[in-house]
Amino acid sequence: MTPYLKLRREDRLLRLMLNRPEKRNALRVDDCRHLVTALHDAEADRRVGAVLLEAAGPDFCAGMDLSESLREDAPERAAIHDELFTIGNRLLKPIVVAVEGRALGGGLGLVANAHIAVASSTAGFGLTEIRVAMWPFIVFRSVAEVIGERRALELSLTGRIIGAAEALAWGLAHYVVPPEELTERALALAAAVAGWSPEAVRRGLDYVHQTRGLAPKQALELADSMRRRMFRSADFAEGVRAFFEKRPPEWPSLKHNPGEEDS
Repeated sequence: MTPYLKLRREDRLLRLMLNRPEKRNALRVDDCRHLVTALHDAEADRRVGAVLLEAAGPDFCAGMDLSESLREDAPERAAIHDELFTIGNRLLKPIVVAVEGRALGGGLGLVANAHIAVASSTAGFGLTEIRVAMWPFIVFRSVAEVIGERRALELSLTGRIIGAAEALAWGLAHYVVPPEELTERALALAAAVAGWSPEAVRRGLDYVHQTRGLAPKQALELADSMRRRMFRSADFAEGVRAFFEKRPPEWPSLKHNPGEEDS
């Protein structure tokens, strides 16, 4: 892969760590490509139930690496950003993010594309592109989906950095914890999410993605169809048996390709 993105699988959890602390984990184009590849590989690996995205050093991610931005081919090379900063709307494996220090620009885009965000109480979040005469074009929509368009617009126009308490109130972070507890708490949460039925999680995220923007009647029809499939699934049958027998479940879908039951 690359020394700037560390990968480690622990049981059903894949841990991805941005590892360029001396540059505040600023993302180069190649880093973005490696991150997209790692997430797609996790999607395809039935042994992986969830992804935990972390970062080395005092800051989560300072955004894009500006040293690449003045190259003549910068716009063409940066096309990978389109995929990276919308991936949360397509991925069928949960992403949990642990944020220490600042998540700015593209870093905030990574947070917005995660399904669950755990932040240190000292974390900061911002769309600071306006400070260098740029606009957060690619990440704006994903951030606006999370906090609302007016709040995203205000952050974009002012370039200010909000603290963890405000991020929590806005729904940008789900949990705020003391800095010394961040890794432990995020790891425990991500491991718990990774342990749920892979089929239930996959179908649930697929439902969320497919119903985004649908009319209520269409969303209800899709919900009914998907629920009927889950009622007939081996994972649901095992989950119910384990509940009544008061034992940990053993998910049948771990023993085959989850996509095989879609037909």
